[in-house]
Amino acid sequence: MLDHCARCKIVFIGPGIMAEAMIAGLIRQKLASPGDMIAAGPRLERLEELQKTYGILVDIDNANAVRLADIVVLSVKPQRLKRVLTDLRGLVPPHALVLSIVAGAPINKIETGLAHQRVVRSMPNTPAQIGEGITVWTASQAVTKEEQEIARQVLSALGDEVYVEEESYLDMATAVSGTGPAYVFLFMEAMIDAGVHLGFPRRIAEQLVAKTVRGSVDFYLKKEGPTHLAHLRNQVTSPGGTSAAALYYLEKAGFRTAISRAIWAAYERSQELGKESKARSPVGGGDGLED
Repeated sequence: MLDHCARCKIVFIGPGIMAEAMIAGLIRQKLASPGDMIAAGPRLERLEELQKTYGILVDIDNANAVRLADIVVLSVKPQRLKRVLTDLRGLVPPHALVLSIVAGAPINKIETGLAHQRVVRSMPNTPAQIGEGITVWTASQAVTKEEQEIARQVLSALGDEVYVEEESYLDMATAVSGTGPAYVFLFMEAMIDAGVHLGFPRRIAEQLVAKTVRGSVDFYLKKEGPTHLAHLRNQVTSPGGTSAAALYYLEKAGFRTAISRAIWAAYERSQELGKESKARSPVGGGDGLED
């Protein structure tokens, strides 16, 4: 069970994929029991699916669901956040911790929208669905150390977590780790397509690329002591060899610059979304927007 919060009532507002990942992780790690979790949302068929799969409680009324909550997880789509905050304004119990996984929603938007000060903002990523994600998070000043520990344990259900003191790091995390899987998938897709162009059947090209990427990451993570990635790259780059020829072309084509500019573009867009949220809401928040 969660430290400092035995038998906590955890309410998920928005029963989507990431909420399901967190529910599954909490049960798997024995941090919460199914009977202590409630999923709330308007789609009864989705709620029944989660209830059947995990044995949790469900409620189609968000306001009723949060009434006795100890932890409220905001896991709605960004464009639905304004309505949810309006509907729940003043209804979250004063002692409850609000944990948001809504992309682009700043803490002050949630605080003002809910009239509630205990808020944690986080940025998970797609691999969280299999418990292999990385989540960057921060907390409002009203969140105590004990509550931060509770948030850390809840987020650990999605994989690794990194606490940062400055909320500005969340926009950076959105660009690097939040959007990061998209870069990796595009890179893998390009490698697979190139393999097919060379003559491999697609299934073999997919197997080769997936295992190469996974093995390379595992090799980097399991190495002894700190090693710069350039050192590992040099280990597979013989003078005048195939790797040298390929890397020369990538550098000439601006591969490194393209990745850097892509991440910077994602960072700027994340900041824009936060500003748009502030500008559009009469209560300090606004419609979250998706890219």
